[in-house]
Amino acid sequence: MSYPDPKYIDGKGEISAEFRPAATEPDLRSRTGSKTHYLATAASTGGEFGLYRLDMAPRAGGPKTHFHKSISESFFIIEGTVRLYNGESWTDATAGDFLYVPQGGLHAFRNDSDALASMLLLFTPGAPREEYFEKVAEVATEWSPERQAEFFIKHDTYWTD
Repeated sequence: MSYPDPKYIDGKGEISAEFRPAATEPDLRSRTGSKTHYLATAASTGGEFGLYRLDMAPRAGGPKTHFHKSISESFFIIEGTVRLYNGESWTDATAGDFLYVPQGGLHAFRNDSDALASMLLLFTPGAPREEYFEKVAEVATEWSPERQAEFFIKHDTYWTD
């Protein structure tokens, strides 16, 4: 395997890095008290990847088993305990644990504990996940089954049930 073709060819470098302080307010707060930080979106990375920090409230639960056809998803646990499903079994993952799920890989995650759980979510290539995060709770509780199906297909999410 080799490096990809260069996208930057000037050779002199440029000032283009973006810094986000840890104290930056979350981009999204859910009804359960969970918070999502949009660290690097598909828009800001030119579609290379999307990186999000999810601070899950105690007993926040999580999505049921699903897979993606066009994006991989990786989980890196920062704090607390996140239950991760790898398509075969559940694992109580803690700080420093990592799970990579390639396209088509069955997976799920949950916070079933009485404490905050925080993790990084990495999607490659980058996809516009912000609308998904912002509307998923509303979709699951207020939309018709037909609209739900359209939304999830639009966001490359395929449920196994």
